[in-house]
Amino acid sequence: MNRRILLAAASALSLIAAPALAQSLAIINAHILSQGPAGEIALGTVLIKDGKITGLGANLAVPNGTRVIDAAGQIVTPGLILPSSNLGVSEVDQVEETRDDGAGDRMGAAFDVQYGVNADSALIPLARLGGVTRAVITPVLGRGGEEAHKDDGSDDFSGSAQDGKASLFAGQIAAASLASGSRSPVFKAKIGMALDLGEAGADYAGGSRGAAFVLLKSALDDARHYAKNRKGFDAGASRPYPYSREDMEALVPVAEGRVPLLVRVHKASDILQVLKLAQEQKLKLILDGAEEGWRVADAIAKAGVPVLVDAQADLPGSFETLGARMENAGRLNAAGVVVAIMGSRDYTNLRQGRFNAGTAVSYGLPYSVALASVTINPAKIWGLADKIGSLEPGKDADLVIWSGDPLEVTSYATAVIIQGQDQPMTSRSLELAKRYRPDADKDYPPAYR
Repeated sequence: MNRRILLAAASALSLIAAPALAQSLAIINAHILSQGPAGEIALGTVLIKDGKITGLGANLAVPNGTRVIDAAGQIVTPGLILPSSNLGVSEVDQVEETRDDGAGDRMGAAFDVQYGVNADSALIPLARLGGVTRAVITPVLGRGGEEAHKDDGSDDFSGSAQDGKASLFAGQIAAASLASGSRSPVFKAKIGMALDLGEAGADYAGGSRGAAFVLLKSALDDARHYAKNRKGFDAGASRPYPYSREDMEALVPVAEGRVPLLVRVHKASDILQVLKLAQEQKLKLILDGAEEGWRVADAIAKAGVPVLVDAQADLPGSFETLGARMENAGRLNAAGVVVAIMGSRDYTNLRQGRFNAGTAVSYGLPYSVALASVTINPAKIWGLADKIGSLEPGKDADLVIWSGDPLEVTSYATAVIIQGQDQPMTSRSLELAKRYRPDADKDYPPAYR
């Protein structure tokens, strides 16, 4: 028993230490879908050194001393990126104590989701097995828990879990790496601000969409005023603000158009109002949800606003999603909108993003765009494309080798590499299955020996 414990500890230490080891690596005989300038390479090589891609193409010479992985013709893509997720800040969807993706009633815009990301979350290896290498962590209104989960299985971000006291702003957004052994998974914080409008915003504002928009405009005006009058505020000589100093500080870069505002909105008329407000206020806008976006796709495209969509959203679960349809992503793209495709936020659907992208293909989204919607598009939308999202020399070596088409449900990742390091292809669920599965000779499972 002691020997087993020592071996397990040694194995765990080796996994923790692995990301720190620099190495040269070559992926050869790969069918490369680069999502970058190199495009598709039917049979090529990816060269990696010190966590970065150094070369990409057909007939590349592999330097001496380089470790080689033979892809044997399998597809290689960039690592997948979750464009909006609670990965690492929510363990059990309906157990409030395990959720750190909402601030509750004491804070709004100042809430910073980066501080709650748990590097030891059992869900991170599960997502990584699905080819996910990075995730954008977006907060929600309220505390979360059972009150924020509807009977139909969808998420409700109305903030009602805190008796309507939650702020209109859900908080600040962060981006995290899923690399095994990392103690600091967040690699970029404060990359955006999350906001709920539509029915959720109306609920906070007392039941009226009009009131929600007035409150939003007022908050942005207050943030700009605060930015010009910090000394007056400190001296008690400034006008009063309904938000705290911390909230004001967080809102300043949003109000000045330096940080994007992620707006959860669904109804076509609400989308048009948000676009108009963003133009008037000179905001950098990202739409989340937009189930009726196809109805106003031309207006979204003209405004140059990207959209995060759930390609399986096709049910009228509320009055603001009566026009939901599965052609949404395809129609938005056809109009010229940059689309990133999401999966559900609950842990059982961490793989759903790529499956949703595959579904969108069957409803009119070109295959190349569908793959981009889970790789380079999320990177571009969140200002991360200089490091991740495509296979290009100089970028972080985040890539996945697939058993087949990555957008097909029967395909799976055979290898996941993050910043040039091989990732363990296991998870807590697989380890438990191994521990309790009887041997072929009907001997007791390892757990009972």
